[in-house]
Amino acid sequence: MIFQPVDKRQLPETSPLPSFAPTFDLAIVVSPTDIDEQGHVNNSIYLQWVQKAVLGYWHHIAPTDARSDLVWVALAHHIRYRKPVLLGDPIRALVTATHASGPRASFTTLVKRRDELCAEIESSWCCIDASTRRPHRLAREIIRAFLPA
Repeated sequence: MIFQPVDKRQLPETSPLPSFAPTFDLAIVVSPTDIDEQGHVNNSIYLQWVQKAVLGYWHHIAPTDARSDLVWVALAHHIRYRKPVLLGDPIRALVTATHASGPRASFTTLVKRRDELCAEIESSWCCIDASTRRPHRLAREIIRAFLPA
């Protein structure tokens, strides 16, 4: 897993990602069990990738105490499939926070094969206190880490 600034020139023109936003880069290995009867990655697998990428981003960016005290629950996902992903394709999930307020945060995840955009996923999540299981307002430091400018 790699954490890097996003290069706006590598994004599609319609990308909602700000050029200054940090992006979490997750390498994905497509396994034979990811493939459906049509010979490409099953749509449900993209949700697993998004969850792994967003939570990986959180574990990378969050203070150590916050990682154990807070958990994330997905509220909604919207997936735009652009190109099919096949067994053996080198895939990367690039996840960037696009909004954070109160206990909620929104992320955009781009699933790419080399320079090709295969899918764009917009998702919203709620931060939950691990002990009370209630929504937890994000601290300013965490919001600044997600959205530095």
